[in-house]
Amino acid sequence: MRALIWHGTQDIRCDTVPDPKIEGDRDAIIKVTVCAICGSDLHLYDHVMPGMEKGDVMGHEFMGEVVEMGKGVNGALRKGERIVVPFTIICGECDQCKRGYFSVCERSNRNKKIADKAFGHTTAGLFGYTHLTGGYQGGQAEYVRVPFADKTHIKVPENLSDEQVLFLGDIFPTGWQAAVQADIQPTDTVVVWGAGPVGQMALRSALLLGAKQVVCIDSVPERLEMARAGGAITLDNEQESVIERLNELTDGKGPEKCIDAVGMEAHSPRALEQAYDRLKQAVMLESDRASVLREMIYVCRPAGILSIPGVYGGLVDKLPMGALMNKGLTVRTGQTHVNRWTNDLVKRIDDGEIDPSFVITHRVGLEQGPEMYKTFRDKKDNCIKVVLRP
Repeated sequence: MRALIWHGTQDIRCDTVPDPKIEGDRDAIIKVTVCAICGSDLHLYDHVMPGMEKGDVMGHEFMGEVVEMGKGVNGALRKGERIVVPFTIICGECDQCKRGYFSVCERSNRNKKIADKAFGHTTAGLFGYTHLTGGYQGGQAEYVRVPFADKTHIKVPENLSDEQVLFLGDIFPTGWQAAVQADIQPTDTVVVWGAGPVGQMALRSALLLGAKQVVCIDSVPERLEMARAGGAITLDNEQESVIERLNELTDGKGPEKCIDAVGMEAHSPRALEQAYDRLKQAVMLESDRASVLREMIYVCRPAGILSIPGVYGGLVDKLPMGALMNKGLTVRTGQTHVNRWTNDLVKRIDDGEIDPSFVITHRVGLEQGPEMYKTFRDKKDNCIKVVLRP
């Protein structure tokens, strides 16, 4: 089969590799009909996330048709059925899965010992996302093996197109969870840092959940335009003062809820701060740039909530813990518990409340994937979201 393969830093190639095979009773093989490049994939492309190995298949946002199953799937799937595959692999049986905390499934990470050392306790296994999370082959390919397939799937209505439901596997529930864990009230101002795909989903989710107003911060014109189309007030942080503008919008009190949809590769408009973080990264004294986290802590209203769907991989520096503690801020974060939200989100799509395909700007074949990684990373050609068809 053809697949997008990691060969090293900024070296993704469309190679021919062996087809996946059933390895366990609860496995299924999926023929991929459509997949996407996610912002988290760029962490692997630039190799700022450890644990990649040459030959790894990329991608964790995909869907397709069931072509083969192990006997342990026990009727949960049938051949020819169209499903979305969440990026989180879940057993459905451990204590965490039973509580709905699917992204920290206790059984699906086959490299549990490595994850225990890195994080203290293992997280779930993830598709196409380093050997810290199991080293599972990803979905930017013609076929994928899905472990625990009887639980790791989302069934979708036949009347909905692939593009309408594809993002149920990651960015839609990620944006939704970011808004839900902010505990949004009708009087709230919600601020979303980052107008990339997750930020776009988060701001629309916040509005669906009843926020009084949503502000989206970015500096890329086409992303800000898309955010405005979704109902957000936009703020260009390279042209305006974030602090002054947010004070204007909140009568000087600051926003109640702040969402970091940027993560570990944040760019600060403040030259000194950006240079500081870049230098610390260069000499390996920190792995993640925390400029958005610092700003959220500073501007958030006392007793507010910080929600962090943006991915962080290691260590940050100069985090203002004094402000965080003394202002009584609550921090909620984590990889997405995808299956916890998808029944509701499928219904919202089917009812016409939202069509997540609005975020797609580029549709190409799998063989164009390597060049689209660079286009997406560099924000060229008005690129916000790339969909690939094998």
